[in-house]
Amino acid sequence: MSVNGLYVDDRAGSASVPVVLVHGAPDRSKNFAAVVELLPDLPLVIYDRRGYGKSIDALPPAKDFGDHAQDLVAILGGRRAVVVAQSVGCNVAMAAAAKAPSLFAALGMWEPPTAWCDWWPVPDLRESVRRLVAATDTELLAEDFNRNILGDGRWESLSVRTKNMLRREGAAFHADMASELTALFDFADVTCPVIIGAGAATGSGHLEGARRLARILHADVFEVENADHFAPLTSPASWAELVRKTVALGDAGADPSALSTVVTT
Repeated sequence: MSVNGLYVDDRAGSASVPVVLVHGAPDRSKNFAAVVELLPDLPLVIYDRRGYGKSIDALPPAKDFGDHAQDLVAILGGRRAVVVAQSVGCNVAMAAAAKAPSLFAALGMWEPPTAWCDWWPVPDLRESVRRLVAATDTELLAEDFNRNILGDGRWESLSVRTKNMLRREGAAFHADMASELTALFDFADVTCPVIIGAGAATGSGHLEGARRLARILHADVFEVENADHFAPLTSPASWAELVRKTVALGDAGADPSALSTVVTT
């Protein structure tokens, strides 16, 4: 199905509280495939954000996380939902939760990168984001980023069609990175129950950043010893567990101010 020109795979049917997964950047919903296989009993909704995957031609291009948040609210369509997000998708989800709090039963986040915050534990994240934003050729930006993640050998093995799609995602990726340097919402407006996941095998201060954000949001923390930033691909069982914990949080109707920290390996 399509919402505002976006590719949306809505498997929720008549479920009263769907579970919506929000991908990061540069990324797309297909990278949740291994997670989805582990959650056959849940009413899932997955989609490609504007400028990525099957939504690569959705217009107009998103300027910032605020535009993506509006898309997420449109996908919810007035339904109260559990939302679980990855990386910068967390910033989209928080912006949407601040905008439409009544629609969020609970929010789960894996390593939200809040590079605009002066309390972020290390300078590496903000510096790397600024380097990405300084790029003038967005297609080359996307190719270089993907080469770094995949390795030259795997990049070269990709089809011409896939390489071209990944390069074209560079415009959306560049806009996401620029948005990561600006506060588009107030943390105080994120009032739903929250759980934040992070891996001990990650970098750029993400684990400590997750702990600090959890204190601000009065959130649960779900720490996984061997997981990294790309957990939907590298540790899908851990990410699926984060989804289930978020669903349980929503089912419990927990008061976020009463949550305790949970550490799991």
